[in-house]
Amino acid sequence: MSASTPFVHRNLPRLLLQAREAVMAHTRPSLREHGLSDQQWRVLRVLGEHAEDPAGTETGRVAREAYLLGPSLTGVLSRMERDGLIERARCPQDARRTVVRATALGLRKVQALSQTIEAHYSWMEQQLGKAKLGQLYALLDEVIALETPETETPEELAEEEER
Repeated sequence: MSASTPFVHRNLPRLLLQAREAVMAHTRPSLREHGLSDQQWRVLRVLGEHAEDPAGTETGRVAREAYLLGPSLTGVLSRMERDGLIERARCPQDARRTVVRATALGLRKVQALSQTIEAHYSWMEQQLGKAKLGQLYALLDEVIALETPETETPEELAEEEER
């Protein structure tokens, strides 16, 4: 029996996870200083990006954009609500749905952390060069588009999240 494997290509999912962990190694200490987990930060980042919407952001959208499964999101939101970082309410257009908003405290954390994170991204841009970082973003966008089935509309994805 041969010790070699039939794989020709490098393990792309593992490399992507390694890259994520390498980047997060710079971010996690700041998150912990603010009392946030990785998941809580992802939720706050999404809510910060949608803060201009006075109606709030539907939980299905938060789950999709923060890459959290529904049951995990429920626990994360409960802890964040307890800690005064978010507010939840029924969607005015559809009482079966819930919307979420970052509180003033949550938005202050987004503001404070965005400065640290943007400084790290600026450092990465200096190290890699603006063109290479742009290429990295473009390649990641292409891989995501290539691997994302276009058969489901955003509405269908939202309905799946609610089930």
